[in-house]
Formats: sequence, C-alpha cells, structure tokens
Amino acid sequence: MSDTLEAIRAVDTQNQLDDVLALPEHLSDALFRFESARIQPKESNGLVLCGMGGSAIGGDLARAALGTRTTLPFTTVRDYSLEPWTSPERTVLCASYSGNTEETLAAFEAAAAVGARRIVATTGGALGEAAREADVPVIPIPAALQPRAAVGYMFVAAAEVAALAGAAPVIRTEVDGAVAHLASSRDALVERAGAIADALGDAFPVVYGADLTTAVAYRWKTQINENAKIPAFSHALPEMDHNEIVGWHSGGGGERFAAVFLDDPDQHPRARQRFELTAKLIAPTAAQVIEIETEGETRTSRMLWSVMLGDLVSLALAAKRGIDPSPVEVIESLKDQLGRQ
Repeated sequence: MSDTLEAIRAVDTQNQLDDVLALPEHLSDALFRFESARIQPKESNGLVLCGMGGSAIGGDLARAALGTRTTLPFTTVRDYSLEPWTSPERTVLCASYSGNTEETLAAFEAAAAVGARRIVATTGGALGEAAREADVPVIPIPAALQPRAAVGYMFVAAAEVAALAGAAPVIRTEVDGAVAHLASSRDALVERAGAIADALGDAFPVVYGADLTTAVAYRWKTQINENAKIPAFSHALPEMDHNEIVGWHSGGGGERFAAVFLDDPDQHPRARQRFELTAKLIAPTAAQVIEIETEGETRTSRMLWSVMLGDLVSLALAAKRGIDPSPVEVIESLKDQLGRQ
C-alpha cells in the first residue's frame, strides 16, 4: 500500500477513499441504471438541471464534457425556483442524492407549475415519493454513498438526459473510454494526489480552470472544503486576469494561498498562454504555484481524470491534517436549524 493510501485510510472512517477509487465502476453502473429507467425521448427546447452541492455538480461537469456540442440551452439551477423565462417545452432534471433537499423539492414543484417535463435522479426520499405520485420517471441512484461521492452517477444522469432532451449528442462511448482510462490510471492518480497535497502544505488552495476545467476547479474547491475542512476557492480564466490577479500583489496576503492551475491540452491557445503567464506573474507572492495538465484522449476522459485527481487531493489533504473526511457536522446543523424555523 502506498504512503498516501495508508495515510488516508488511517483517518477515513467511512471509506470515502474506496468510493473515489470506484469512480470508473460508478460510471459504468450509472449507464446501466439510466438504461434500466427506460425513459422515453421527448422533444424539448433545452434542459435545466436543478440541484445543490454534489447533486448539482453533475450538470456542470456534463456541460463541460459536451463543450460546444450542446445544441440547445443546458443550465444548472441551484435555488428554490426556476428562471422566470422557463417554458413548458423545457426538460427539467431534478437531482437530489438524498431526495430530501428542500431547494430541489421546491424546484420540482416549480417545474410542475410551469408545465415542463420532469425527470428525477435520486436514491428516494421525499423527491422519489413525489415523483412516483406524479408518474415522473426516476433514474435510480445507489444509496450508502456520501452525496458528493455520487458524482459519477449525477454526471451520467445529466449527460444522458441532455441527449434524451435533444440538447446534446450521446457521449456513452466517451464515458466507456474514460472508464478504462481511469481504471488504468488509479495508482498514478493516488501518487500524484499525495505529491500535490504535500506541495500545498498549509496554504489555502485557489484553483483556476478555463473552459473544460472551470467546473472541475469548482469541484476541487468544494471537495477540499468538505473533505479537508479548510477554506478553498476557485475562479476561471480569462476572467481572473481582469480582477483577481491583482489580489496576488505583494503585500496582499498571497503567501497564505497556493494557486493550482488546471490546464487542458485542447484549451484555446490564448487561454494556454494566459495560464503560463498568470502562473509566472503570481509565483513570487504565492505560497506555491502548481500547474496540472489534464490527461486523456477525449474531453470526457480528461475532465473525469481531473475530477478523480481533485477528489484524491482533498482526501490526501484531510489525511495530512488528521481529519476524517466524511462528517460535515456544520451542514447537518444548518439543515436541522432550518427545519426548526
């Protein structure tokens, strides 16, 4: 067993590591589960994914993998309601791992009020029950995972429903290719994650992406928040070069932060130049600058490779701090207090 795996297992009481390493298997199972739902295609004018946290990120990642191949609007809503311009012709995918996310339950009802076609991805809960009562098709997600560990299932659900709604092409072949790539890359990803966690040290991570890796950068940020229990931040290029780069000015406190750049070989040439120049410009004031280039033959494969790497980095950071990655007491406390009001 590698040192990184051993360190993570020493603090990982609920085996999140096994769930992260099982991402290839999750993706394959997710394709099977979508097929088993037997949802019929229906013409629409776009797709809206409604969800929060680990349930919503699947929509962002699916859009990233699809890139310019989307043929209709595909948006993610993290709120209680839909955009006011949502029409009855829109398909609405309500994704909630627990099935009890109050924002998603409200969005489910909002979609009904609009008259839009609804599809649900969940393990059950109130959302699953409401879907059955309304004869809304359900994509079954397996229970016993942390919601954030179901990323493979939520990604596949979003990508498949996008194709079903006519908003994008089917990318199952790319998903199958990513499964093989991730399975063969597991050991290397673990070692890379351990090295990145060591390089980050005690600095607060700021993760930068562009195009394909913008959503991935946000996934890194949220996984580090929840698993390592530390503040982390994300932003996208080229926008970051028009504002946030100034915050790395000498005397701005940059020495407390480490910048992680998630580059992609198929990035716009100017974006790749910006990654290189931005990293060089902020290096003198940052605690650390780490540059990572995605690996894989397709957009889907490279995106999922970088997601798996980020998830492992978050666990390695938790291990370095002696923190159990699974509990999220403050989120549960917030939900409990909201439930009493």
